[in-house]
Amino acid sequence: MKIGLDTESCHLSFHNGLIDIFGFIKKVSDLGLDGVMINIIGGMEGDNDKYIHPVWGCLGGSDPEHLEKVKMELHKYNMYAELAMRGIEPEKLSDAVEVAHKIGADLVRTYCCFGKYDSESLRKAPDNFKKIVPLLKKYRIKFAVENHEEETSDEIVSIINKVGSPWLGSHCDIGNSMMAWEDPLKAVEKLAPSAFTSHFKDHIIIEDNGEYKICGVPLGQGNIDIDECFRILLDKSTLQRINIEHSYPFLSVFKREKGTGGISEIGKGVFEIKKSPFNFKHHTPLSYYHPAPEDLEDTIKAQEKGLLESINHVKEIRDKYCR
Repeated sequence: MKIGLDTESCHLSFHNGLIDIFGFIKKVSDLGLDGVMINIIGGMEGDNDKYIHPVWGCLGGSDPEHLEKVKMELHKYNMYAELAMRGIEPEKLSDAVEVAHKIGADLVRTYCCFGKYDSESLRKAPDNFKKIVPLLKKYRIKFAVENHEEETSDEIVSIINKVGSPWLGSHCDIGNSMMAWEDPLKAVEKLAPSAFTSHFKDHIIIEDNGEYKICGVPLGQGNIDIDECFRILLDKSTLQRINIEHSYPFLSVFKREKGTGGISEIGKGVFEIKKSPFNFKHHTPLSYYHPAPEDLEDTIKAQEKGLLESINHVKEIRDKYCR
């Protein structure tokens, strides 16, 4: 089982010009990992266009010369690559597949809802995905739909079944189900048979101004049973890669009504309430992702330290089951 790293794992370094896609690829190699998932989402709130491309995000652009350099850098370090976009518009889907082909990536991931549940987007998704199947066949590139906070695993599986193509599967994110009030282990069980790729992360529940929120922590330090998620995917999927999305610092809110995914109660099991991992005086929990300038250096150090802890935890589990 290979292990890769999502660019989101180093989002503070990307957002502050401390690393670019070439530095990231080298960093992943130096960490002893096998591949990268490259976020190609630009123009998000808080992004600095100087460092995050307004269209192609962490990839840095789509001109042919740049893409050829990225391809050669991946080849230099013998790395697999996957692209991570968002949206269901056929033209954008096709553009992402074309860019994936140009850098030698063999998978593209997307998600359907942006920040809030959008039933209309989920309704349109199957027909839109069907339109790119010929391109996927042509380039032999797989396409994965992620359970991205707003969607339950059942809704993702329904989309995949409606498309009915071997080129479309699921992106199994082991933590995002919590935002839809779904137990991660149950979500992984349902997504595993169709899983083309994954995000491994860890979460806790914290209380902030009288509200409960989902907070990212280094893998192995939260509420999610990472070991069991790995075992389920090993047993019930054909995955050959695990991608770490080290979501720390990170905070999200519940995106669906309580009980949507089968859980209605806070305080037990994976929804156990714990202390917030940060206590910087300029921080509020909702500013974890884009910390105040006074706290930036310390937050980057915490992200880097947590990243090593996350990688070591996943490697230990991989070696336990696969070596």
